[in-house]
Amino acid sequence: MGAEIFGLAFDALDPEAQARFWAGVLERDIAEDKPTWLLPSNEHEFPIYFEKADIPKPGPNKMHFDLMTSSWDDQKETVERALTLGGAHLDVGQLPEELHVVLQDPEGNEFCVIEPINNFLKDTARIGAFSCDGSQAVGYFWSEALGWPLVWDQDEETAIQSPHGGSKISWGGPPFDPKLGKVRLHFDVIGDDQQAEVDRLIGLGAKHVDIGQGDDVPWVVLADPDGNEFCVLPPSFR
Repeated sequence: MGAEIFGLAFDALDPEAQARFWAGVLERDIAEDKPTWLLPSNEHEFPIYFEKADIPKPGPNKMHFDLMTSSWDDQKETVERALTLGGAHLDVGQLPEELHVVLQDPEGNEFCVIEPINNFLKDTARIGAFSCDGSQAVGYFWSEALGWPLVWDQDEETAIQSPHGGSKISWGGPPFDPKLGKVRLHFDVIGDDQQAEVDRLIGLGAKHVDIGQGDDVPWVVLADPDGNEFCVLPPSFR
């Protein structure tokens, strides 16, 4: 049995402001007792929480959200809502004829608002995909780590999805952008036995990394085969 995604941690200079922005864009509620936590709105989602970072975003993120839309009006309204909340258009070299819209949030994190006729993300979730810069090998790793089957594996591009549906996680294959310090978006995973899960993930190709977490934190920090950090939480966090 694979690990479960407990949530997505998102580094931010101003965690509460970022939570308000993304709550508005994704139309999610913020937890009453945790002003930096976005609650899932259905069974296919998981929490997104914003954690304090001390340095600005140094370059393109290794992961961004692809937001799926249900109609052309929904795409337009999503873009307008994001801009009203403080987002901005972003040029990453997209072509004029491409139908998705590339934006950035108030701290410069990239995301795309996808056209409603996109077949790859049809019947997924509001976050249609967590789109990652990464290798075929890391796609295989996360497929085994989470127990999610591959739903795309071609030309070194991979994607996985839970057997129960929801968002996909995709990796674009080469060429890769250089990794600039700690990743700003990472998954926290959880299992029934933390040490057994850590051992299993290391057997799949993960490794221990030190990002200054110290010895007294209850989670274990690992890196996947591409060097992207993630955390394994103890089952008490459930």
